[in-house]
Amino acid sequence: MGREIDLLANYPKTKRDVKARGASKSEADRAIARRFGKEFFDGDRRHGYGGFSYQPRFWQPVVPDLQKHFGLTGDSSLLDVGCAKGFMLHDLAALIPGITVKGIDISSYAIANAIEDMRSHLQVADARALPFADHSFDVVIAINTVHNLERDQCAQALREIERVQRRGSFITVDAYRNDEERELMLAWNLTAKTIMHVDEWQAFFREVGYTGDYYWFMP
Repeated sequence: MGREIDLLANYPKTKRDVKARGASKSEADRAIARRFGKEFFDGDRRHGYGGFSYQPRFWQPVVPDLQKHFGLTGDSSLLDVGCAKGFMLHDLAALIPGITVKGIDISSYAIANAIEDMRSHLQVADARALPFADHSFDVVIAINTVHNLERDQCAQALREIERVQRRGSFITVDAYRNDEERELMLAWNLTAKTIMHVDEWQAFFREVGYTGDYYWFMP
């Protein structure tokens, strides 16, 4: 197994009123969000982002850390599993000219509305069955994606990430370390179907044979 490392440390932090969000979200809202359609990305805030557009302040501070950690160069290749509209890949390609980038997302809406220069590099696909040959990419990234699946499906996705990577991978998943964090995580959650204690996640990684790096999302 890889190591716990926060490669998103420079992603801008926003103040979150977690309890208010939890009180305002219904199971109907979560059902709509989990379709990952227009409502989730560009619809009402209670169903997701409330407008998902490119903002350089989000990923531009992060991609240098990914570059350094994985030693990415213009000869490298990287797959983003759950790429949404391709914003992270856009900033990564701008930072590292020549790098081969690909992205997949379950959302046909996100892919159809992706940032223009990335559209030819993205496709609709399922994390549980990545449409690539074994060891196709130097690095595979999956940010806040795997946990949107049921537990057994998470295992499938992690094994797929393991299958297509050559040199490394990095994922983030919803997690908690104590009862207070668990309560906040459950209140915040909109789309995740698998949320576990950090120790449970680490045991799960070992169980399914995931050898990449990882970190946690906690509101």
